[in-house]
Amino acid sequence: MIGKTFKREHAAEDVKAKGFDDFELRLGDLMRGERATMGKSLLDVQRELKIKASYIAAIENADPSSFETPGFIAGYVRSYARYLNMDPDVAFDAFCAESGFATAHGMSAEASSLKGKSAEPLSTPLGKDIFSASATPFIPAGEAVLSQIEPRAIGSLMVLVALIGGLGYGGWTVLQEVQRVQFAPVEQTPVVVTDVDPLAGAGSNTLASDALAGYDAPSREALDRLYRPQALDVPVLVARDAPISTLNPHAIGALIPDEQFEPPIRVAVDEVAEPAATAATVQVVEDEVPEVQLVAVRPAWVRVRSADGTVIYEGVMEPGQNFVVPATEEPATLRVGESGAMYFAVNGTHYGPVGNRGIVTSNVQLTPESLTQSYALADLSADQDLAEIVNVAEVVADE
Repeated sequence: MIGKTFKREHAAEDVKAKGFDDFELRLGDLMRGERATMGKSLLDVQRELKIKASYIAAIENADPSSFETPGFIAGYVRSYARYLNMDPDVAFDAFCAESGFATAHGMSAEASSLKGKSAEPLSTPLGKDIFSASATPFIPAGEAVLSQIEPRAIGSLMVLVALIGGLGYGGWTVLQEVQRVQFAPVEQTPVVVTDVDPLAGAGSNTLASDALAGYDAPSREALDRLYRPQALDVPVLVARDAPISTLNPHAIGALIPDEQFEPPIRVAVDEVAEPAATAATVQVVEDEVPEVQLVAVRPAWVRVRSADGTVIYEGVMEPGQNFVVPATEEPATLRVGESGAMYFAVNGTHYGPVGNRGIVTSNVQLTPESLTQSYALADLSADQDLAEIVNVAEVVADE
């Protein structure tokens, strides 16, 4: 019978195997993942948060040495955490735990960018600026000066320079040809008058007479005609209606004043001239054209057309309003909407009305003969409105 169990004194503890997802998730990994989810780059965050991209990269890498002033680290971390929709306090605690950063008092030496009592900056910067390195993925590498020159552009530039030079030379050559003066030989050599001594013939005119013998100097008119084109002569204009336009109506004719009138036939010298008869005045023997007016005693719509269809007048005539029909060769026609409210006045005598009340009358010829024959004299007792208008017109005429 076995009364004791076996027990190992120094038994090793079981070690749990790690899976593929057993790894430590750091603050930088979380922040980079959130930023990638938002689709933002370091430059986008810098533009929106107004924080340098190098500081954003230092926060994700938990590197406080990249900051120039450690006192701003807490604000930068919290602002970046709020931008990524993370808890700012938890993010800052994780940053301090991973980087070993401790918050210092604002007046302490740790919070200042100057180290030591000499107040001189450190010989080396606190952190490396990621923009100074050429391996950064978001900053393009600088290009050399010669790499920006296109070899094929050199040939085009030379052709352009040659073209400009050729155009310049051609213009200069044309200008020289234009300004060049050439002398052509003439058949007769001019006499040099300056070679003649002006005092040689002072005592006698023999030399002058021999030189100018048989020479007739042209007249001034001939020289003027020689150097002046005939087309530039100013022509003498004569009015075509001169015999009529020169007549003075106040001197001759039947319309001269009485004091200027003289009879065409005068009496003999020995007879006493009788006073001239007064000039005959112009007399109009034709009768005056009767005046035709439209007189409205009540509101009525009226349209007057000429013989060619042109509308002379159209509108609503108010009570007491008159319209004088213009005298034309062809008679005008009338169309009225309220026939009982419209009358005619021919030389002050009223005729009408045009028709019965409430009807429309068209094609009424507005001539004195047609109106006096077609319509009777207006009865003032039958229409009180017409009587009032006629009375008012007579009172105004008497005043």
